[in-house]
Amino acid sequence: MNKGDKLIRVYTGTELSVNLLKDELDSFGISGIIQNDFNSGISAGFSGGISSAVDLLIQESDIKKAELIISEFAQINNG
Repeated sequence: MNKGDKLIRVYTGTELSVNLLKDELDSFGISGIIQNDFNSGISAGFSGGISSAVDLLIQESDIKKAELIISEFAQINNG
């Protein structure tokens, strides 16, 4: 990831679906970060977030390259 590049949330879903999309983006050279507030809250000793709402963030500079991949993934996984 490029230092100083803004992170953009591109997908929210279950932990499984977010990991699948992250792997798909990785195969195209697009790095992502998984943000799971629920697990982070549990680790810190308090509840935070929703267990089924996990976010995938990518660099703003990768958004154009990722749009089609994310769109196709969302269509397949959301019906």
